[in-house]
Amino acid sequence: MAKLETTYLGLKLKNPVIVGSSGLTISLDKIRKFEEAGAGAVVLKSLFEEQITHEIDHAIYQGAGMDYPEAVDYVKNYARNHRVSEYLELIRQAKAETNIPIIASINCYSSDEWTDFAQQIERAGADALELNLFIINTDKNSNASTYEDVYYRIASTVTQVVSIPVSMKLGYYFSNLVAVVDKLSVCGAKGVVLFNRFYEPDIDVNNLTITTANVLSSSSDISRSLRWTAIVSDKVRNIDISASTGVHDGDSVIKLLLAGATTVQVCSALYKKGPELITEMIGRLQTWMDAKGFDSIERFRGLMSYAKMQNPAVYERVQFMKHFSKYE
Repeated sequence: MAKLETTYLGLKLKNPVIVGSSGLTISLDKIRKFEEAGAGAVVLKSLFEEQITHEIDHAIYQGAGMDYPEAVDYVKNYARNHRVSEYLELIRQAKAETNIPIIASINCYSSDEWTDFAQQIERAGADALELNLFIINTDKNSNASTYEDVYYRIASTVTQVVSIPVSMKLGYYFSNLVAVVDKLSVCGAKGVVLFNRFYEPDIDVNNLTITTANVLSSSSDISRSLRWTAIVSDKVRNIDISASTGVHDGDSVIKLLLAGATTVQVCSALYKKGPELITEMIGRLQTWMDAKGFDSIERFRGLMSYAKMQNPAVYERVQFMKHFSKYE
């Protein structure tokens, strides 16, 4: 029988299927269920500085006697410390009561909090840390390097203050994603997650209001992750890739591993089908490997990546005209 073990961020995983950061990993009971279903690791729901700040502002707005600076400071410190303490306790519990790697996740907007949260998370016992970062550049007078430097600075700053491995969860809005990933590896990141699924706006034409587009991914969303995993895994060899978005079945896992992913993160499909989907995915991967004669994941990882193709251009956008010119 084929062996499914793999290594991600220096961590030994029993298989490459990871539960992505979301409300699915917000409690110990949920984490246990995913472990029982066979998950190789879990990424905890992100600790959002913005959300903590919002809760603090709401408490101050609702509170009486908040015209005193001392009272405001007390509420701010209490609310922040309480939320962070809850998160750290989840890490400690998960490490004590499960046997799979626990990867923490943070999303901040101030430099001090990135390092402070990261250090506390390491002390709590997390096996690794995922930096959940996405910035929309709306300044027409700025250039790409200014935007990208934020990512490099955060990666460098955090990796210098913690010893646990750090990965960067990225969006795809970069002028040169390959160069960005390469620079992040130089800045200390041990892995990247391709890609972040972030809030997308929509417009209600009847009420003239901004609404939210689909929160969950669809199976077709795998195309972007597949393309860039195949390209980046060949162009940047010294960093692990965890492919994410559009992973809805076992074949999706196989495809992304063939493209060169080290691990695959699942989220939206678990909301729809529950933890048992993890078991199905692992079963499909096992059956497929046995049928193809692959005794380990390393035997086929990257077998269909960019450089392995006789015509690598199949992963390039220029092929759009070739394949769709018949549609007139």
